[in-house]
Amino acid sequence: MRISEGWVALLEKRLANENFPHRVINASISGETSSGGLSRLPGALRKHQPKIVIIELGANDGLRGLPLPLMRENLRRMIITAQQNSAQVLLLGMRLPPNYGPRYTQGFAQVFVELAQQYKTGLVPFLLAGVATQATLMQSDGLHPTATAQNQLLDTVWPYLQPLLNSTFTTASVSAPADPSYSN
Repeated sequence: MRISEGWVALLEKRLANENFPHRVINASISGETSSGGLSRLPGALRKHQPKIVIIELGANDGLRGLPLPLMRENLRRMIITAQQNSAQVLLLGMRLPPNYGPRYTQGFAQVFVELAQQYKTGLVPFLLAGVATQATLMQSDGLHPTATAQNQLLDTVWPYLQPLLNSTFTTASVSAPADPSYSN
């Protein structure tokens, strides 16, 4: 799938179609982990000064079995860093396949909920809601959505993002992931 087919590219088009003055800065790297995102975030914030930061990280940490406290700390530091730079945060929750065991998968999903509550960020409960269980919307690896699923991903994010967009009155950047596989 090409980047131009991904939900982030579709977000940029929707913003323009709905006359939002925001622009989208794709700041992700395919296969990124929360530690990689954390290391790059301060520079991206300095360079782009976004009003809204969408954090879609953690899935690759989970797939690698990273201890949940480490992932949580990386995401926590990203949220705090964005907020200290006057950006609103939208955290995109992820879930793992059940083969990681109930303790790890439930703890993994709960990290996003707890962080959003603690730091009063927006939260999309599960980015792949309505997509992950539809074989026709997932690539053969069962982890990454197809190009066909991208509009649905945007529709999942939009109701949580739109209030943040409405609250930013000046032209602002929206920093969002660029990885078209959306495994970040």
